[in-house]
This record gives sequence, structure tokens and C-alpha cells, in this order.
Amino acid sequence: MNATIAGGVELARQIGSIVGEIESVDVVICPPFVSLSSVAHCVSGSNVTLGAQDVSEHDYGAYTGEVATGMLAGIVDYVIVGHSERRSLFGESDARIARKIAAVIAGGMTPILCVGESEDVREVGRAERFVREQVKSCLSDYERGEPLVIAYEPVWAIGTGLAATVAQIEYMIESIREELADLYSQGLSERTRILYGGSVNPSNVDDYAASDSIDGALVGGASLNGDDFAAIVASYAVTASRRSESR
Repeated sequence: MNATIAGGVELARQIGSIVGEIESVDVVICPPFVSLSSVAHCVSGSNVTLGAQDVSEHDYGAYTGEVATGMLAGIVDYVIVGHSERRSLFGESDARIARKIAAVIAGGMTPILCVGESEDVREVGRAERFVREQVKSCLSDYERGEPLVIAYEPVWAIGTGLAATVAQIEYMIESIREELADLYSQGLSERTRILYGGSVNPSNVDDYAASDSIDGALVGGASLNGDDFAAIVASYAVTASRRSESR
């Protein structure tokens, strides 16, 4: 919950002017609901795609203050679902998140499912089991084969400056892929993009971008600075170029 409409448009304009022509990286920005239409006009014609920060699991009805997928159709292509702040501050359960994922897919958009353990869970050695259980529960209403993105966001790394190591992230991403293969198929496991989120910034992004296992980044605080966000995108673009040249 940052920036006014005018501030969001200016930030989007800055990001679009720097990275809007980069084709080797999929760039998605997720402004607050009130800014979506204005930002959509701002980035129109660029390679920047829009996403929403949340959505209701309900199609319509007496749910004052909620935003349904039908209201987002034609404006966004992605919707973040199950962010740790929605879970901790607003009491969202895995069951509710599962319904939201089903609603997003039915609305023709792609969900970005956030999963991740707290520091307490990691300290007692249950991180992997906890995250796999989250994936399984949150995908209980998922239709096999529909587009899906997963973001591994350990709660202890969000906004704390304590970014996870590449080894920690790669291990968890491999575990998530194993869970997807067990639940659905190896094909779905392999084609699902799995991102990392948690204190990603220009100082540490090169290590993440260089990993073959980490498909991208879900950027928090650094996305509020156009230059920082652009530097993160540029890092992934450089890596994509090197991989293309080596083939």
C-alpha cells in the first residue's frame, strides 16, 4: 500500500521508459487497485505487463470493498494471491487462497501464488514440509495445466534485509517442483515459473539471476525506486542474453 495515483503513474512511467523495450525479460508491475487503470494507460505500448496485488474469491454480490476478477479483466494479466501479509494481517487461509486461485484462472488471468515459511518454522527444521503443504493446500481447486506462477517468499526475508541464500532458494524451489510433479505431472512441474521474493535488490540480484533454478524475482521494496527496479530487470536481461549466446 504505497504511492498515490499520481505517484504510481510517475513510477510506472519511469520504469517503462527504462525497461519497456526489453524483450528478453517478462516485466510485471502490480500497483494498488486505484492506480491500475491510470498505470495501464501509462505503460501501454511497452513490454511492461500489469498485475493486481489481490482479488476476491467471489464473482459478484454484497461484498463491500472487494474487487472481483471481472473488474480486473482486460486491465491485468496476473494477480498476486496468498502474499504473506494477506495471510498474517488479514487471516487468509490456504482454503481461501485456493478459491482465489480458481477465480483468477476462471477470469482468464494467471495467479502468482506466494508461499513461504516463518523464521520459527525454519528454526525447528520444518521449512520444506511447511512450504510443500502450503502448495498442496493452495492448489486444491487448481485445474491441471492452467497457467501458474509460484513465488517462494520466506516470511523472515520479506522487508528485513535478510535475503535467503541461493542454496536455500534452490533447495526449496526443487522441493516445490517435486510437489507439483507429485500432485499433477512432471510437465507441469517443469514449465511452472518459480520466483524468489524477499529483500531482492540491485546488490544481490546478480546471484539470483545467475541461478538456473530461480526463474525470476518478486520484488517488494526495491520496486518503489524506478532505478533500483530497472537495475534488477537489467540483471535478468544480461543473464538471458548470455544464456541465449551459449546455445
